[in-house]
Amino acid sequence: MAHSFISIKKFTEEPHSKILGYPNATNRQIKSRINELEKLKIKSICLTGPTTIGSLEILGKGYVGVVVLAKRGNKEVALKVRRTDSQRENMKNESILLNLVNTVNVGPKMIDVSKNFLVMEYIEGEKFSEWIDMLKGLGSAKKLKSTIKNVLEDCYRLDQIEFDHGELSNISKHVIVGKNKATLIDFESSSTKRRPSNVTSITQAFFIGSGIAKQTQKIYKNSSKEKIILALKNYKQEKTRENFETLLKILKL
Repeated sequence: MAHSFISIKKFTEEPHSKILGYPNATNRQIKSRINELEKLKIKSICLTGPTTIGSLEILGKGYVGVVVLAKRGNKEVALKVRRTDSQRENMKNESILLNLVNTVNVGPKMIDVSKNFLVMEYIEGEKFSEWIDMLKGLGSAKKLKSTIKNVLEDCYRLDQIEFDHGELSNISKHVIVGKNKATLIDFESSSTKRRPSNVTSITQAFFIGSGIAKQTQKIYKNSSKEKIILALKNYKQEKTRENFETLLKILKL
């Protein structure tokens, strides 16, 4: 789908300025942020996405920032804008975490960072919850299995580098399903200081304790909760490839 982009110069005034200085910003802050964007080579922004700020459509909104589709040169990118009421002083720490997960081929590719902005690869696709709603008919079990396996492999790689995403019990916001693969997004609550529980959290969300687990069961019948919990317990004790493969087998993946 072709996107329509608006020059960042138009974002000095309401309602567009709300995007660069959400929830509240002075004219001075907005001007300073536009200068910052120019240094990052961001030329324009496209107001599209499933979330809204007032009447403006955006890709997403969280505690730290709002995410919009932007253009850097001729390339479409995801731009995370630090909220003016965020407790984070800057976007540097999140960029370090994103760079780290990129080393094991997880997450959108990190492109650039400044005090108030994080520029990363734009992942086109559907939120997992919307994607699974559309997944009906022939071959849906096969598609669902390969998508879940792809996400679990990413989570396993994060566990191996002692990295905890922190919010994977909420799949719908943190997994985007594109044409070729599913991608974990939003590492603002991540940590390398906590004990990682990526595989455990996401398996429980997919198969045990959520509305998505009920949808998964409708598409393909799984092992009993007891078997899954036991396999998770063994994996939690020793995060070996062998225990992970056993878990995949019990999940019929």
